[in-house]
Amino acid sequence: MLEGLHPNRPTHVFRITTDERSARAMTDLIGEIFDPAETAVAAFETEEDGPWLLEAYFARDPDEAAIRDLLRPVVGEEADKGIFLPLEQKDWVKASLEGLKPVRAGRILVHGSHDRDERRSNDIAIEIEAGLAFGTGHHGTTLGCLLAFVDELKMRKPRHVLDVGTGTGILAFAAAKVLKQPVVAGDIDPEAVRVARENARLNGIGPWVKLYTGPGIRHEMADRPGYFDLVFANILAKPLRMLAPSLASVASRDGTLILSGLLAHDVAGVLSAYALQGFFLERRYDLEGWAALVLKRGGAHPLPRSLSS
Repeated sequence: MLEGLHPNRPTHVFRITTDERSARAMTDLIGEIFDPAETAVAAFETEEDGPWLLEAYFARDPDEAAIRDLLRPVVGEEADKGIFLPLEQKDWVKASLEGLKPVRAGRILVHGSHDRDERRSNDIAIEIEAGLAFGTGHHGTTLGCLLAFVDELKMRKPRHVLDVGTGTGILAFAAAKVLKQPVVAGDIDPEAVRVARENARLNGIGPWVKLYTGPGIRHEMADRPGYFDLVFANILAKPLRMLAPSLASVASRDGTLILSGLLAHDVAGVLSAYALQGFFLERRYDLEGWAALVLKRGGAHPLPRSLSS
């Protein structure tokens, strides 16, 4: 199964087989250097205890020589063995659906139309067909956020929810269906918002999902200081660090932030950025090499719980 946060409308992919250490190093390097709105990188094990495959997706024709030069300090001459391939939009849609099985977090079930018969009578079902915006629920970051949300519900019922970088809308849909109330959700890419709006209609929650197009909280529906008591942001480490002041500003005094899109080595930097805003780690979920964080305001905190798959 493909892993990673794919850019909208990718046109090219770079693939290279390597060892785990190099794959993770290159994932970090590409993630830091390139614009996350146009380039995303995924690395995963091709077989148990076997080699790793790195895939970098680009929204425009990449500079192949420059990318090989960038990776050469990590993998040496092996950088020249990586291949660049053009992608067709219809092929990405097809590939993103192949072999995907329903994903469950408590009663929340994310599935495609081909798995409607997997729904149980008491499930909170979200039907998603992967389009040109990323997010099918099968990625470890999305599942981590869903599990964090399910655990949050055991402690309280959020009143006002914001989903920043909503992608196909899964997190916003889960909140709207569980809470049976409107949820604000936005994305920087208009195509992602279009797909999310169509998915909301498909799930019968169109009126409950208030969508906007814009970076971060730059919209009147989202830029509401101290208003949201639950904020999702499943994006990437660099934009999460940059958004720390703005996400903290819209969170209520008792607000919870659920953040993901992080590799394990990204966590410390993100926690530092949010500690400056008065938010500290309460829980952490580690799934498939990715981390999801639950942050809350406060001073001295007990040691956070860490949940792993």
